[in-house]
Amino acid sequence: MSTNGLLKEFERILGKDNVFSEEADLHAYSYDAAVLDSSLPALVLRPRTSEALGMAVRMCNQNGLPLTVRGAGTNLSGGVIPRPGGAVILTNALNEVIEINEEDLYAVVQPGVVTAKFASLVEAKGLFYPPDPGSQAVSTLGGNVAENAGGLRGLRYGVTRDYVMGLEFFDAGGDLIRAGAKTVKCVTGYNLGGLLVGSEGTLGVFSKITLKLIPMPAAKKAMMAVFSDVDRASQTVSAIIAEKIVPVTLEFMDNFTIRAVEDFSHAGLPIDAAALLLIEVDGHPAQVEEEAEKVEAICKKMGVMRIQVARDTVERDKVWEARRAALSALSRIRPTTVLEDATVPRSKVPAMIRAIEQIGRQYDLQIGTFGHAGDGNLHPTILSDRRDKEAWSRVEKAIDAIFEKALEFGGTLSGEHGIGTAKAKYLQNEIGGPAILYSQRIKAALDPKNILNPGKIIGG
Repeated sequence: MSTNGLLKEFERILGKDNVFSEEADLHAYSYDAAVLDSSLPALVLRPRTSEALGMAVRMCNQNGLPLTVRGAGTNLSGGVIPRPGGAVILTNALNEVIEINEEDLYAVVQPGVVTAKFASLVEAKGLFYPPDPGSQAVSTLGGNVAENAGGLRGLRYGVTRDYVMGLEFFDAGGDLIRAGAKTVKCVTGYNLGGLLVGSEGTLGVFSKITLKLIPMPAAKKAMMAVFSDVDRASQTVSAIIAEKIVPVTLEFMDNFTIRAVEDFSHAGLPIDAAALLLIEVDGHPAQVEEEAEKVEAICKKMGVMRIQVARDTVERDKVWEARRAALSALSRIRPTTVLEDATVPRSKVPAMIRAIEQIGRQYDLQIGTFGHAGDGNLHPTILSDRRDKEAWSRVEKAIDAIFEKALEFGGTLSGEHGIGTAKAKYLQNEIGGPAILYSQRIKAALDPKNILNPGKIIGG
């Protein structure tokens, strides 16, 4: 079908107001939050119903048109940068919370529902949806599932895949596939849902998502531990976990990040601290008190300067909002911000933080490090200017060195940001050639025309 004929057919299926082909519109969907070159699609499509979504996928397949599904575009690995001349399918009109079931503790949503909005609706019913990616104020649940997003509460509660009970998705040919169930147990057939979670849009297009909910914890207590030494702070992370205490959150911030965040948010963070640990425990009130006391005792044993316990919810929320603003705060300092998520076993956190500091010195770069230290997921954030070719060369070498160290410590390339195109070149170093070939065979079988987000994760 000719380009003009294809445009007319999409307009017939979706409505003229939901098909965009003007260059200004295309530019808005040519990039994501990764520091990578943008790529202009030929069309941007916005289906308003599940049926229209399926027809759009089928049309793309019939015409060999590469398609990339886009939620809010907040991902950090190039996952929603489209193939040149392909189509972008937006999910922002598929934003209905279809059901929140308080009796069986699940919810059914469309992929375009904003994460924080959903969490708030669930909380209003006295329930809890724990996954809380840093971009939750704008990111969508479909994107969270596609990237297997994590968040601050991942240490205790896990990541998005731990809450996906079922999926409805369209395969490359536009046929609707149902996987999983609304029951607590389900071992019917292959675990197709498990295959799709984290697949970054390369194996199917989500239409509905069934998510597990849990009861809201009865009590919680948050504290900020202030350290004069980065090594003591990082060793305290390992010490807390070694005592079999699993906080809800166990976050790390170095001095560079603390200063940037305080300048940005004025939350009252101690800018003289070499490092901070932001810690929260939750559960039954008696359990919370006991675990909080143990955490304080461990921090004191490890040489903490001081511990500040949040007096109320307002004080607690102010600190957590400041932590969530870390990337925004750091990104104001230099023209280019590269946020990575090298992840190591928790016992290796002290060694990884030391390695990041050494890499910053070696390549003469500003690196602010923060992240989910309790689950080993660190976010070394490199500040530079991509227009400076010499400086950017040093940035690229530093990124290589960071991932090399993470793998050396038994870690992984990504704890929550995905592979996309940004990290595809490193994939063989972690999983090996046979695993990549196995994955490519799955992709080729399920998407023979290679229209579903081609080039992501495993190339092609």
